[in-house]
Amino acid sequence: MTGDDGKLDRLEKEFIRKKVKFEIYGDEMIEKTVNSSGNSGRVYLPPDWIGTKVKVIKC
Repeated sequence: MTGDDGKLDRLEKEFIRKKVKFEIYGDEMIEKTVNSSGNSGRVYLPPDWIGTKVKVIKC
């Protein structure tokens, strides 16, 4: 957003740089690196996770 005095632009840039804390409860966690796959990225997960809901957080 563009404000008259540029204040909103400055606040948006500061917000983008800060990290946010998430608290998530689940059954299992895997830490992996995203690999290139065409014009996208890909992470392989165990086959027994098929059909389950997952959440991805960029660190």
